[in-house]
Amino acid sequence: MAYVVATKPGRFEVRESTNTPDGPRSRTLASFRELTAEVVEKVQARSDKPPTAAELTRSALKAGAPVRGTGLDEAARETLRRMAAGERPDPMLRQLLLDALEDEDRSDRPEATRGRVSDAARAATQWVGVGAQERGQALRELLDLADAMPIKLRPHEISFPRLKTI
Repeated sequence: MAYVVATKPGRFEVRESTNTPDGPRSRTLASFRELTAEVVEKVQARSDKPPTAAELTRSALKAGAPVRGTGLDEAARETLRRMAAGERPDPMLRQLLLDALEDEDRSDRPEATRGRVSDAARAATQWVGVGAQERGQALRELLDLADAMPIKLRPHEISFPRLKTI
């Protein structure tokens, strides 16, 4: 069983206890200042009974250790910090963020907030901040797909029905 303990000020260790014929023993699996994904991987690799990331996070928080969030959490912190300093996002990005943060079930939202972001804009959010290289690659793949579509040959002459004159 793995657990987190505080050692020196600002340092923490993940330890694992085992039962031996001489009594219980513990060994250090990893030392850290902040619990990160790398520390979790190291602990899971060295442990006899690997804990889940959630179990390690719970144990670290219980011991008072700082836990690094995901990249998305870091981006949210940075966005909040910059907004607190007076910066504001582009109005369309703001609407897309608000829309993404709200509950997926839009039936309980007031009519005034529904429909402010179009389905096309919502679908385009996956391309926000994507570099030119990746956009170019997607365009090449789309053009390759279009080239692979069969072409229906048209007859030499396209005829239209005659219109009756009144």
